[in-house]
Amino acid sequence: MTFAEVMEHVAQAFEGLGVFVLAAGTLWSFLLAGLSWRRSGQAGQAYAVVRRALGGTLLLGLEILVAADLVRTIAVAPTVDNVLTLGLIVLIRTFLSFSLEIEISGAPPWRRALVTGAGALRQASASVPKPKRSDQPGDHEG
Repeated sequence: MTFAEVMEHVAQAFEGLGVFVLAAGTLWSFLLAGLSWRRSGQAGQAYAVVRRALGGTLLLGLEILVAADLVRTIAVAPTVDNVLTLGLIVLIRTFLSFSLEIEISGAPPWRRALVTGAGALRQASASVPKPKRSDQPGDHEG
């Protein structure tokens, strides 16, 4: 097996991981939104949670998919056409990331700390209300 073939498999693995992150993150986003809606009873809060979590999922998935393109371009087929295509992909990804960061954080990156895909997912997970405990004093029914 040649180096180029190994790197093609590495790029394919990154692509598979990127697709998995997008699929699993989307499911997780809707699960978080459902938990938030159930615990808070507010559809607006659930919408905010799914929006933040899904935005973080998209950022993380895009980062992984760009890594696949980078490996493929540099290690497998470093032609001028592939480098230009990679440049265009990175430009589009940068624009998408910029737009998603503004959507997630509500402020441009220079006015707020940089939001990463994983960080946005963590923030969305932390924003889901905790379950109400029924064993608290005064919470007994009857």
